[in-house]
Amino acid sequence: MNIFDIVIWAGAFLTLLGLIGIAWCIWTVWRARRSGLDEAAFRTRMQSVVAVNIAALAASVIGLMAVVIGIMLGS
Repeated sequence: MNIFDIVIWAGAFLTLLGLIGIAWCIWTVWRARRSGLDEAAFRTRMQSVVAVNIAALAASVIGLMAVVIGIMLGS
């Protein structure tokens, strides 16, 4: 196992964490919409979800970039 294999597996793990975060965001928004919150409470919940969503998306992108870089440089 060389350094590029480690980069590939670390990128895959980071991408998986990002996808789990995105799934959590979808589930949280779905649950908030079904709970019938008032406008202020719904906005408060969405503000925290948007922050997690952006972080999860960034983690997925960085992980996929690491996988592609590991594949390109490792071969």
